[in-house]
Amino acid sequence: MNNIYKVLATTAILAMAALPAAANAQAVPPASIHAGQGNIVNQEKKMVPGTMGYITDYVNDETGKWITVTGRGLGTANQSEIKLSISKNTKIVDAKGKKVQLQSIVDQNKAVKAFYSPKLTKSLPAQGSALTIIVQEQDFSAIDGTITEVNDKAILVEGTNLYRDGEETILLHLDPKAKIIAPDGSTLQASDLKTGMSIRSFYGPAVALSLPPQSTTNYIQVQADAEAPVQEEPAGTNGIITATADNSITVIGQARETGGVNYVILTVDKETEIVDANGAPLTAEALKADLRVEAYYSQVMLAIYPARTHADKIVVSEISAPKIEGTIAASDRTSKDQLYINVGSDQSTDNDIILNITEDTQVITALGIESDLKPGTKIVAYHSPMMTKSIPAITSAEVILVKADE
Repeated sequence: MNNIYKVLATTAILAMAALPAAANAQAVPPASIHAGQGNIVNQEKKMVPGTMGYITDYVNDETGKWITVTGRGLGTANQSEIKLSISKNTKIVDAKGKKVQLQSIVDQNKAVKAFYSPKLTKSLPAQGSALTIIVQEQDFSAIDGTITEVNDKAILVEGTNLYRDGEETILLHLDPKAKIIAPDGSTLQASDLKTGMSIRSFYGPAVALSLPPQSTTNYIQVQADAEAPVQEEPAGTNGIITATADNSITVIGQARETGGVNYVILTVDKETEIVDANGAPLTAEALKADLRVEAYYSQVMLAIYPARTHADKIVVSEISAPKIEGTIAASDRTSKDQLYINVGSDQSTDNDIILNITEDTQVITALGIESDLKPGTKIVAYHSPMMTKSIPAITSAEVILVKADE
């Protein structure tokens, strides 16, 4: 690398060597948290996902308290940016475990590690529930850019600062233990870095004020090629219409593999194509509560809870989803991942049922915050039409709506 700048002063090198880059820290996520019977299943030995970065957006209004954390995932499959709901159960502490006020983190622009439930929406950015927020002792910065020069010890990067939105050029010395991650999540060697590669690199906290500025990096994410094909298939939800209103419907179910969310409010207008399972056109009057539908919409939607967007196409099934309303009750007839429902919340047991809770069961609360499905909780549930003939009958829950007053 004959052309890379070599003006870093000895004192600056020593300063950077003495201060570890904050992006170096590898998270040891807290133990998995069970959020109540039926809410999380088969969780054993799973790591809690996390994101390290800065809070780039903070909302505290009638919709709840939300933060957006932008940085990098603590695991290769974790989110680089995520919107998290903050509840009374969210732990917010410093590196020593001492409680910290969220507002002070925002005011002081402190770096954080955010751990959250693995149940996320497929919106952009993904949304979830914050479990633990840990304030970091070291600050850092990051650049999204292109490698313009490279050798085995340093790279020159031109791009945009992730947190200041300003263009910058910086010489980044590679820490001997630098982690370099390929787009597929595999680990690369320093020798794999090439001129022209698009990367996101985390550096600091020390930066030498030379020309260009210089720092040390020990975490680099190589981005996918810009020429990579863009997924053109529409997002969508295969689910149940749980509510209707003027010019809109609420659909809850399974997000499509091409994108989408499990809970969405869709605007329906003259531009929305509505058909039956055979492709025959229908009118908006066919959109009735409790019917099963396949709803298709744009990948772009409002990042609120629940997500809101325009319905491009709705395929309506003639089959409605069985629906019950009642209260979760304690019972020695249930096993793990089952709920006994006192249908009608009355004294009769003749119409009670037992719901199997699976990984496909969608549990929806008013503010998107995880809720314990415990005795006394009032719910509305949609379930499979297949039921045993036992008393009480047993079936599988597809959607569980936790009542807001609970």
